[in-house]
Amino acid sequence: MPGRIEEFRSGLDYLEQVTALLSRNRTAHPTAGLFEAADLQWWWAQNARTTDDLGQLFWFDDHGRPEAAAIITDFGDATQLDPLLAPDASPEWTEHVMRRGLDHAAESGFDSVCLEVDRTDRVLRSVLDERGFGVVGHGLVESWLSADSRPPISTLHEGYRLLDRRSAMERPHHMINERRNHPDSEPRLKQTSLYRADLDLVVYDDDGNVAAYGLFWYDPTTAVGLVEPMRTEDEHQQRGLARHVLTCGVDRLARAGATRIKIGFEPDNAAAKHLYLSAGFEPHRENDILAGPTRS
Repeated sequence: MPGRIEEFRSGLDYLEQVTALLSRNRTAHPTAGLFEAADLQWWWAQNARTTDDLGQLFWFDDHGRPEAAAIITDFGDATQLDPLLAPDASPEWTEHVMRRGLDHAAESGFDSVCLEVDRTDRVLRSVLDERGFGVVGHGLVESWLSADSRPPISTLHEGYRLLDRRSAMERPHHMINERRNHPDSEPRLKQTSLYRADLDLVVYDDDGNVAAYGLFWYDPTTAVGLVEPMRTEDEHQQRGLARHVLTCGVDRLARAGATRIKIGFEPDNAAAKHLYLSAGFEPHRENDILAGPTRS
């Protein structure tokens, strides 16, 4: 496209460029676009992926700044293709990025992909309809909380204590879980520019077992906080641990400088929906998950 340079980036170079792109987009608009820079940093941190060394498709302006991208992420059970564009992207440019991304995915050996799409995004839906994409699952709800409206920190249930990663460095990282095939993500977390150990929270029981945790991301460029992921282990449910982790994490984000905080949840997850909405998060957008073939 005129005035834009198409290039491929991989590995940590990709991570740096996609972080710059998404932080720039969020600075330009408070809610446009489906992802924060921290979203893709979390995807990177979870574990090694077959797409880590894949050339990811970017477009740069004349000053070498990323303007758009089409990012392929292998999640194991599905491959995701996400078009990332500036808030003022024209319909023609949006179509080009989406079509070029699908072609690149096909050329890279991916026969099918999925992606998250705003229910009101007619441009992307038109392109995807042509390719035979359809809705799968129940979608996602994007919600926001003003830091000034954050709830008070809830009381922690007796028999538990909350630490952040700085205070638990002698222990294995709390996200490691052999039952769920979760590897040690800490080395990759430390490769990301937005990870902070003081925002990596965990609740232990009196026997030293991991009971709950939450990871909170702060982007100083945008003053936006992101909550991703949150979990309470099954045997510790219904004790208010998730609320304590959430309210502590949101408070720490606000004290770090975040003015707004974002969280997403599946609409059929009643427990998550109740927790986040009762903590003051307000639904902003509903997104569908679409899946289909990369070739026409």
